[in-house]
Amino acid sequence: MKKLLIQRSSWVDSDRQHERGVTMIMVALAMVAIIAMAALSIDVVTLYLAREEAQRSADSAALAAAKIISLSGLTGDPANSTSNWVRVCGPDNGTDGLATRVAKAVASQDAVGGLAATTVNVTYSAGNGETIGAGVTDCSGLASSAFGVNPLVTVQLTRTNLPSFFSRIWGNTGNQVSATATAEAFNPSNSGTVGNQTTGTIVPVQPRCVKPWVVANKNPLATFPCDESGQPGCDALVDTGTGQIQHPGVSLGGTTTSTGIIGETFWLTPDCRITNSSSCTVRNPPQANWVGIGFPYIEGPPNLLYVPGQVGTTPIAVPSSCGGDAYQDAIAGCDQPTNYSCGVPPASASFPNTVDLSINPVAATVAGVQCITHQTNTSDLASSSGQDSLNPFAAPAAYPFQMLAGSGNPTGLHGTPVSTSSSVVSLPIYDSTQSLNATGQTQVTFVGFLQIFINAVDQYGNMKVTVLNVAGCGNGSGGLPGQPQLGNSPVPVRLITPP
Repeated sequence: MKKLLIQRSSWVDSDRQHERGVTMIMVALAMVAIIAMAALSIDVVTLYLAREEAQRSADSAALAAAKIISLSGLTGDPANSTSNWVRVCGPDNGTDGLATRVAKAVASQDAVGGLAATTVNVTYSAGNGETIGAGVTDCSGLASSAFGVNPLVTVQLTRTNLPSFFSRIWGNTGNQVSATATAEAFNPSNSGTVGNQTTGTIVPVQPRCVKPWVVANKNPLATFPCDESGQPGCDALVDTGTGQIQHPGVSLGGTTTSTGIIGETFWLTPDCRITNSSSCTVRNPPQANWVGIGFPYIEGPPNLLYVPGQVGTTPIAVPSSCGGDAYQDAIAGCDQPTNYSCGVPPASASFPNTVDLSINPVAATVAGVQCITHQTNTSDLASSSGQDSLNPFAAPAAYPFQMLAGSGNPTGLHGTPVSTSSSVVSLPIYDSTQSLNATGQTQVTFVGFLQIFINAVDQYGNMKVTVLNVAGCGNGSGGLPGQPQLGNSPVPVRLITPP
């Protein structure tokens, strides 16, 4: 046997013997590092997702609180003349206000990191950024000339002791995330001079869901009786030049002696004679308001007449059980916002606002209202026959107004307070200094929107309604800037950058 040309040194064999097992150690160390990095990645992703969940929860809570502010009519009482703000914002007699309670309830519904939020703080500020101290939970201390116009609500949500993996090894159990969101209830009435608008002009609104009942710019309760022989004309709902609410404040009990527009209860009555004609033959042109007693097929007084608006596009969100003609569909669902451009004169509108007297609204109004409100008896006008109702019926006696679910409410919460209702609708206000054509169509200028609660409808299309809010948009002569604020309410809510 031949000898190897290169013989292995004995010291090499000895060194390799010392290196045996090193690979296993290096693999073990690498595995520890890989596992640690994976665990750390899981922790980072967990915290990131929890942060996103917290932000969504804060956003939802802030919007919900702003919606309560909008629906309560707080912006319809911008000077807090009735000292009712605190009941919406709180604390009121040691209890959180309605908006605060709703914000906390919504924030608690959404789990952050698999668990409910640890703390939810709700604070308020005026539209011009005014606050009192670090956090204001009682909005009644804010300047009455600012907060009631475009009020802001801020929700701060914190979740501590989030579950973790790698950080537990070091005994770290203090992982937490927090998120903040600020929402605004935007009322354009006088927003050019008050609030967080600095343009000096009015930004218009354009609700996404409008009912085609066009009403005159007249308040049947502010001067009562009005618009009948020997009596003065009705006061306006909004100022056509500035968009300001003419009778700000809150009225309780649906009384006829008005202390403010919010809470006023009256009849919304079709300005069309009950005939077999398919068109609208107005009762008393060019007068837009009728409060006479004993007129056939009309409820009242007091009442405000409406005429049909043109439904020029296909209505949306129409329940399958509510189908009819386009006008009825617009009542049961939503008419397109392009048919209701706030503050824009007809001559400058791509989609001019139009009153359409070729439509008789009576039968469609009865059918549409019964469908959306679930009212079953048009003869019962003093209690609920399935529809949601105010507490007490048609005469809310305490602020903020309480809505109760009717037996027809699809939630099944009969008799339980609810924060929203299909009985709450928006409709346009037109400049009633304009004359309407006796027949056919008339292009008009909308000067604002009225938000009402439908208490009941009778067989002739008369609706007993309560005013929840009002927004004016000016007469359009000043060149309204920017895009309109969109929302289902005439006082839409939106998330904004915290002040």
